Amino acid sequence: QVQLVESGGGSVQPGGSLRVSCVASGDTSNIYLMGWSRQDPGSQRELVASVLDGGRTYYKEDVKGRFTISRDNAKNTINLQMSSLKPEDTAVYTCTVRTWQDDYYWGQGTQVTVSS
Repeated sequence: QVQLVESGGGSVQPGGSLRVSCVASGDTSNIYLMGWSRQDPGSQRELVASVLDGGRTYYKEDVKGRFTISRDNAKNTINLQMSSLKPEDTAVYTCTVRTWQDDYYWGQGTQVTVSS
């Protein structure tokens, strides 16, 4: 089992920046992927950024160049720095973990709102 605790998020005007962080605990030795998914009302949850155990990163096309994900394996933490935020980035952002055994875990989610 992996437990995830998220922090950060909030409200910002278009063009602003926010950061969300996630700390994993429990069976962290089996974590393969850590990332952030997002979901807005009426849409499916989508993975927006992730980092693998070896450091390789993935970014959804529409956040490339604006979002930066970082991972500290020693602290079992990931951070997602979001810049040049747009109203369409508004969603609930959820920390996502995939283990080597292909189990998935999600955090509680944190709201990110981009509005003028």
